[in-house]
Amino acid sequence: MSLLKKIVNIFTFIASGIIAIAVGFFMLRGTMRMWDRNKAKSNDSDKENSQES
Repeated sequence: MSLLKKIVNIFTFIASGIIAIAVGFFMLRGTMRMWDRNKAKSNDSDKENSQES
């Protein structure tokens, strides 16, 4: 029974690590996309302001 408990603990550790990496990847990806959108918006507004002058 002790061996089965060790195997379950190792499996749980590995599975939670993979889930944590996946969640972190998607959070980082979303943040990068948000930064790209903000840069694109600021570049568009800069172009509009320079054309009006």
